[in-house]
Amino acid sequence: MKRRNFIKKASASGLGLVAASTILSCKEDKEKTVPASTKLAIKPLVIATWKTDLAVETAADVLENGGSALDAVEQGCRIEEANEKGQSVGKGGLPDRDGDVTLDACIMDSKGNYGAVLGVKEIKHVISVARKVMEDTPHVMLVGEGAKKFAISKGFEPENLLTEASKKAWEKWKEKSEYKPIINIENHDTIGMLAIDKNGDISGACTTSGLAYKMAGRVGDSPIIGGGLFVDNEVGGASATGLGEEVLKTVGSFLIVELMRQGKSPQEACEEAIGRIVNKPGKNFKDFQVGYIAVNKQGETGAYSIHEWFSYNIYKNKENKNIKSDFYNKA
Repeated sequence: MKRRNFIKKASASGLGLVAASTILSCKEDKEKTVPASTKLAIKPLVIATWKTDLAVETAADVLENGGSALDAVEQGCRIEEANEKGQSVGKGGLPDRDGDVTLDACIMDSKGNYGAVLGVKEIKHVISVARKVMEDTPHVMLVGEGAKKFAISKGFEPENLLTEASKKAWEKWKEKSEYKPIINIENHDTIGMLAIDKNGDISGACTTSGLAYKMAGRVGDSPIIGGGLFVDNEVGGASATGLGEEVLKTVGSFLIVELMRQGKSPQEACEEAIGRIVNKPGKNFKDFQVGYIAVNKQGETGAYSIHEWFSYNIYKNKENKNIKSDFYNKA
């Protein structure tokens, strides 16, 4: 073989080896730097605020039967809206100072679509109305009488939401008319729910009757995107419970998802979001409760609250458990 041809062949061979090496190297680097959000999630999964066994079981059944995360969170939240004994969600919810039960709700799907209703009277399943707003209107939010009219136009039947038990509680409250949120007493509670379906898609929902004996027209964080609920299907989702005013001031659920996007675990993100509240100058956090739940694309979950006794239900690996959350104020 002539020297010139030998050198050309050797060079080509060398370039081939370099190219192959480069491709392998790039492939290895790519595998090392694949965003966490692209990994397969543990699914199906449901997580919800407080002790909401039946609601979570209902959502899990939807998922196990091949339903979407969106269907699951809607059906799960409807269980609590129909639970008259809860007095914090749906029918039987504690009223405002005027004796009116007003409901708030929002829902988000895996595509980033969002729908909400605020201050709705006489319609029990506001989570389903919120979904109708998302899917059947050009808007994302309807309020008060307009939301009620829209619900009726979609076939929802008006009914009296003030049960006898809630009416008696309101009448007793009027004797002193003292307005003070009570930590871990469900006069300021909600149900926030997140789910991952068999396709790995995440959706979330949040529904509440709001703060008991609130001023007429008051709306908390529950129906506000980024406050009571936020979902980004590439990253994860979060939901809040507790005193909505404090959640809104830090846009808590959006914050948690963004922290997860930056690489924090759901637990770390929930803890930092609580830190944003309690570390504000002059903030007397001993007087109120806030709790968060979160899930990321891999099916990892987190929960954290300011004070003790916040709990959450989680369905994972075909088990539905209620778990007491870790908390900040251990003094």
